[in-house]
Amino acid sequence: VAISLSFHSIYYITKPQNPVCKSSFILGYQNYQEKMLAIFNKGLVDPPKELNCPANSQVAKGKSPEEIVRIFQQAYPHNSPLSLGFGNSAFLAFSPSNGTQLHNQRIFCGMDNMYCIFLGHLNNLSTLIKQYGLAKNTNEAMLVIEAYRTLRDRGPYPADQVLKDLEGSFGFVIYDKSASNVFTALGEDQRVQIFWGIAADGSVVISDNLDVIKASCAKSFAPFPSGCMFHSEAGLMSIEHPKNKLKAMPRIDSEGAMCGANFKVDVSSKKPTMPRVGSEANWAFSDSQA
Repeated sequence: VAISLSFHSIYYITKPQNPVCKSSFILGYQNYQEKMLAIFNKGLVDPPKELNCPANSQVAKGKSPEEIVRIFQQAYPHNSPLSLGFGNSAFLAFSPSNGTQLHNQRIFCGMDNMYCIFLGHLNNLSTLIKQYGLAKNTNEAMLVIEAYRTLRDRGPYPADQVLKDLEGSFGFVIYDKSASNVFTALGEDQRVQIFWGIAADGSVVISDNLDVIKASCAKSFAPFPSGCMFHSEAGLMSIEHPKNKLKAMPRIDSEGAMCGANFKVDVSSKKPTMPRVGSEANWAFSDSQA
């Protein structure tokens, strides 16, 4: 699939990529202090149930994905977002602005039906490029896609160990269209922030724009926990303590209303270890690795 990108359009990708051209579709765009948005259908992502706060008559309801896209676009009237739509499954967008700080860097990359929005920077990018045997001009988004590909195709490697190798201020969202998987992670230093919430139809919304999240998800949102990763199949887990369960801590906003949940490592609770057999034994995100 060959796609020409514009900052004034939404592109819908529905045709499968030609398998002969395995790396023919590579998109790259880099800028600073951009805002990003990702929406994933509820059939694609199953977030922690504590993130969803039941609506009541005194609280505005969440918005539909279509309304959320309009909210995001209207937030940047002078800098139209770059947007990619994938039928009813997923939507990715970001809007660039000016800035100089590396932790505000945003990079978008798409290749081989894998799409990544990377926020921040990696201090050890050069070392990781050599470790993965990649070209010198590889950026952070490209590297994260390759790391994800390694986890998906060449396991068994624990996902937490791969993420521990990333040094810097970072967060990212990967959508694997071929495998219908979502993989999101956020570093520990809290210089990069992302938020997630639940739309009116149960879709998961991820953004670094808090105002967009608030307008989109009513009271069903929270900061994405720093030092954690989320995968469609394995759920939410700590990068540093992957064998410990995460405990949901209810959030109360300034109006005294329930507002999603924060998630903290429960040091007294371990996840059960379940041996896997066959192909599942090689899946890096399985519970046995967590």
